[in-house]
Amino acid sequence: MEKRDLGRTGHRSTLVTLGGAIFIYPVSHEEEHEFMKLFFDHGVNHIDVAPSYGDAEIRLGPWVKEYRGNIFLACKTGKRTENEAWEELRRSLQRLQTDYFDLYQLHALDDPEQLRIALGENGAMRAILDAKEQGLVKHIGITSHNPENIMRALTSFEFDTILLPVNYVLLAHPHPQNDYRPVLSLAKKRGLGIIAMKSIAKGPWPTEKRTHNTWYEPFATQEEIDQALWFTLSQDVTTATTSSDISIAKMQLDAAERFNTMSEQEQQELLIKAAEYRPLFPRKQ
Repeated sequence: MEKRDLGRTGHRSTLVTLGGAIFIYPVSHEEEHEFMKLFFDHGVNHIDVAPSYGDAEIRLGPWVKEYRGNIFLACKTGKRTENEAWEELRRSLQRLQTDYFDLYQLHALDDPEQLRIALGENGAMRAILDAKEQGLVKHIGITSHNPENIMRALTSFEFDTILLPVNYVLLAHPHPQNDYRPVLSLAKKRGLGIIAMKSIAKGPWPTEKRTHNTWYEPFATQEEIDQALWFTLSQDVTTATTSSDISIAKMQLDAAERFNTMSEQEQQELLIKAAEYRPLFPRKQ
């Protein structure tokens, strides 16, 4: 599988990142073993996980221990204060059976006030910087569904990576709170790594019925996933995280191994098609 530079981190990530979010939903040990072996056997070298992903850290711990030398391990904290973030970081290290994180991210910073607290005097960033000084963290990132808030964050701190939604349905319905283009442009100028999420999100579920283990309605056929993922990977991104649904994640792996950069015409055809869809963000319109 193709690899790309993750900004200035020195790491070259595979086109897809294994998303620990699959463990938000019930996963048998047989499913876990088959899924993890499949991704490692296909050379995926980047894992993204968070304490909020069910029992993901505990389930991934033995895998991280076995494959640690071959993976770029990214974890997150949803805490906003220094003491809480330190506690969560240490617990994540223990659960994931590792001595350090290649990347540690301020997670889900969609709200300006939470951003202010996290970057403030006694905020979570203070703990992350201390952890970096101690060798527990190599690089620092931010994740958010809100591009406007990411732009605010980049005026206050020089992050190494950004994780945000990059998705053709969003681009077909541009709004300040879903338009990722300003972030990608600034990241390119600064040499920051971009990790894309929600690449295969079609939009909110139209009814209460759920057919997949995702909180949004995903594209669900191989052809649709090929198109959605290839569009995302044809933008200025490094890698895209896999879905919380195992069957969708496997199709993303397949699509990534057959990736071809989309032409401008192919991209425009998708955008026209997406005019009929309802975008996932902003959540309230």
